Amino acid sequence: MIIKAIVHKAEEGGYWAEVPALPGCVTQAETMDEIRANLQEAIHGWLEAGNPESPASKDDQILELAV
Repeated sequence: MIIKAIVHKAEEGGYWAEVPALPGCVTQAETMDEIRANLQEAIHGWLEAGNPESPASKDDQILELAV
């Protein structure tokens, strides 16, 4: 899967990045190498948080779709 991120230079130095396809998925770092690593971690965390292991109640269902 390819996910695009927008990397911004921070006013105080370093960088911050956002992933438009994943609302609220943001990170920051001092170098471009660090921002790449932090983005990987942030994206994986965002995707895991959106994939609960069990439904909220016995009447709920989890439906997985390939896109």
